[in-house]
Amino acid sequence: MSHAEARGVHADRQEGDTAPGDVRESGETLGRGIVSYLAGFALAVGLTVTSFVVAGTSLVWGPSIPVALFVLAIAQMGVHLVFFLHLTTGPDNVNNVMALAFGLLIVILLIGGSLWIMGHLNHNMMPMNQIMQMQR
Repeated sequence: MSHAEARGVHADRQEGDTAPGDVRESGETLGRGIVSYLAGFALAVGLTVTSFVVAGTSLVWGPSIPVALFVLAIAQMGVHLVFFLHLTTGPDNVNNVMALAFGLLIVILLIGGSLWIMGHLNHNMMPMNQIMQMQR
């Protein structure tokens, strides 16, 4: 692909279509990309430290700690997807977004199926007295 063709491929992208740190031909400098990576790193470290603080202190009401950790984990995933994997919803990232959505669907089905099986396992088992009679 020639330089002119490559420029034509990038010409249909909108200015807001790039993720932080995604260096494009639009004249974005390498320094600006590094600053974006450092901002993502700072956010990731901040969210990690916040998770440890939430779990290790009494700043958050006890029963809400799992919810707070879940929210911080989702935020951490968002930071990684945007700042490090440069995943956006732009037209040039549709395949990436679809692959992520399919992966999430598989994980949800796997976890949900496992929880359903474990929840119904006790109901479907033979009563203990019958198991004991079979072992004699």
